[in-house]
Amino acid sequence: MTGTSIAWAPLVPLWLVALLGALGLLLVGYALFRRARGAWLRLAGLAVLVLALLNPSLVEEQRSAIKDVAVIVVDQSPSQNIGERRARTERAVAALQERLAREEDLEVRIVRTADAAGPEGAAVEETRLLEAMTRALADVPRRRIAGAVLVTDGQVHDVKDVLPTLEGFGPVHALLSGEKQEGDRRLAVVQAPSFGLVDKPVTFTVRVDDLPGREGGNAIVTLRQDGGAPEPFRVPVGQDVPLTMTLNHGGLNVFELAVDAGPQELTLANNKAAVVVNGVRDRLRVLLVSGEPHAGERTWRNLLKADPSVDLVHFTILRPPEKQDGTPIRELSLIAFPIRELFEQKLEEFDLIIFDRYKRRGVISNTYLANIADYVERGGAFLEASGPTFATPLSLFRTPLGTVLPAEPTGDVVERPFTPAVSELGRRHPVTAGLTSREDGTGDWGRWFRQIDIAPTRGSVVMNGADGRPLLVLDRVGEGRVAQLASDHIWLWSRGFEAGGPQAELLRRLAHWLMKEPELEENDLRATVDGNRITVTRRSLEPDTRPVEVTSPSDARSTVTLEDHKDGTATGTVLATEPGIWRIGDGERTALAVVGAVNPPELADVRTSPDPLAPVSKATGGGAYWLADYSTSDPIPDIRRTRPDRDSAGRGWLGLRANGDYVVTGVNQVPLLPGVLVLLLAVGLLLAAWRREGR
Repeated sequence: MTGTSIAWAPLVPLWLVALLGALGLLLVGYALFRRARGAWLRLAGLAVLVLALLNPSLVEEQRSAIKDVAVIVVDQSPSQNIGERRARTERAVAALQERLAREEDLEVRIVRTADAAGPEGAAVEETRLLEAMTRALADVPRRRIAGAVLVTDGQVHDVKDVLPTLEGFGPVHALLSGEKQEGDRRLAVVQAPSFGLVDKPVTFTVRVDDLPGREGGNAIVTLRQDGGAPEPFRVPVGQDVPLTMTLNHGGLNVFELAVDAGPQELTLANNKAAVVVNGVRDRLRVLLVSGEPHAGERTWRNLLKADPSVDLVHFTILRPPEKQDGTPIRELSLIAFPIRELFEQKLEEFDLIIFDRYKRRGVISNTYLANIADYVERGGAFLEASGPTFATPLSLFRTPLGTVLPAEPTGDVVERPFTPAVSELGRRHPVTAGLTSREDGTGDWGRWFRQIDIAPTRGSVVMNGADGRPLLVLDRVGEGRVAQLASDHIWLWSRGFEAGGPQAELLRRLAHWLMKEPELEENDLRATVDGNRITVTRRSLEPDTRPVEVTSPSDARSTVTLEDHKDGTATGTVLATEPGIWRIGDGERTALAVVGAVNPPELADVRTSPDPLAPVSKATGGGAYWLADYSTSDPIPDIRRTRPDRDSAGRGWLGLRANGDYVVTGVNQVPLLPGVLVLLLAVGLLLAAWRREGR
């Protein structure tokens, strides 16, 4: 391949050539005006001299053609799984490869958007098709780009971001994989709170649309909290409607919304929506009753007062009723002990009740203690921290509260140093799991010096003390929970004795477990979402590696095997291939995982349409074609190579630009006006002009 051109290499600066030429032209022009003889010959001589100064030469280039580059971008987003879209897409890609392979001057690249089901784990909220296209051609100069063919359903969400960068890119065509005139019903969450108060109502605003633009009629929307029973609501189509539910617990509350199928449906995936609301307790009310003043009393008070969301009511019994020392009552307390108000009228208002070294003294009657036992049975939380009197006939176990305590005293009190240790079961219980990594369950903790010997009758022993005796016992009683700590020396850790211990974390977990915080459930199934990866965690007191069943938003089912970590948890990972609500179950419990935004763009409109890509087609000269218009044997429009200055799209055909780019491998340069020839021509013409003037 060769190319010929004329090159100019002036012997003097161009401004000087222009000046001399202008002066010569001025003189010759005056001669022509006077009709002097030989003026035309002088003009010819002047032209020869100017050309000689410009030094023209004939350049012959040896050229090597460079292939143009075209890219085929394959949409693998979740909406491509609807109907025949995936099959049409694959047929079109195969036909494009076969057809473009015949073009010897064209390099074809195929790029597929990251598949959410693949190892790369694509985002599932939106389709970033143009970003994949520009990345595929990032190393190619614009003068070599022949164009791009996008095989998609048209729902592309990065047009505004990429469109300004497409100048000189070449034609971008869209092959649409769906059907014309599609219709669909969708459910959208217009407004939803991110948090709310426990036991208080929260309001969602939802909207049901029948696309394209159909209004009128009603639809049934069901709202379900944490997998519970659905509550139906009748809502008008095409209008924003508020729905109200009550938060049942603290932590994450998952609300599922679903609408019945519409008159036209492409997918039921966008007939569902999910909202995660973080339940926050307004104020935690804790009642702390200390049976007598002692060194560890302040440990409980400091722990509870450190949390600004805790309202603490604390009473210390300074003197039993039977003690008569002449001290006036007004000097023993600032206010009278409101026994009836606390243990009868307002008992249900407390989230947690703590008895610290309490013994039977006649201050709180058995009737009120029975009220506390009933409070626990109905869902309350009770913590008993034992003192030495728990081993005596004055023990709290000998009262109606003994019916809810999981361990009874043996009558012995151990008074010797020991280091608390997490039990084998405690290593799996969320209250004590992870406090230490040692095999014997101990840590770099300080010693305690007193323990009340107890015999558990039920519950879970999560910590042991002297000689392996039970130290901390947890139990569920009716709807409530009880914890029993068989020592009053945890305050030594808070004082930093012998380096102290994890008392703050232990007591925090203990209080939260008693108040039923979901993250501290000992037998639970949970799912957390990071991008499009779902981590399934099953917590159990016994090793349990049974596989769990995973149900996608489109009702596809699969199983995941969990790996036990010997700390009470077994985990597995699921790669989410579509946005929406994923349901995980093991036959006993169910967990929900919400992948993507509340209203993911990928599901906002799943109808096939050329409209989102219309600005790209207009800016680049491309076109949009419906694959449904073509047969299985001939699945794509005709493809032509067009010049850059010609149209690149037409009825039934699409064009890819033929740029004709090349690299020069060699150059041969020949002067057009050799010096001798120029001299002879100039002198000859001047002599001829002189001779003509002399006649």
